[in-house]
Amino acid sequence: MQNALPIIQLVLSALLMFLILLQQRGTSAGSAFGGEGSTYSTRRGGERVIFIVTIIIAALFFISAAIPLFVR
Repeated sequence: MQNALPIIQLVLSALLMFLILLQQRGTSAGSAFGGEGSTYSTRRGGERVIFIVTIIIAALFFISAAIPLFVR
């Protein structure tokens, strides 16, 4: 378990960085691929999925970082 935990944290941190960088503040996901994003809109479709997955990965990273505090 002690050898697997740093690997799990490394994978989760890489995924978290990728997902955060994939999102763009203030624009929709379409502008990342050449679309126009001049108006505010709610998250829909793939952008919403990326947002929710980012929250889940962040929670899993937090839990994996807290595990050594409680398990001895």
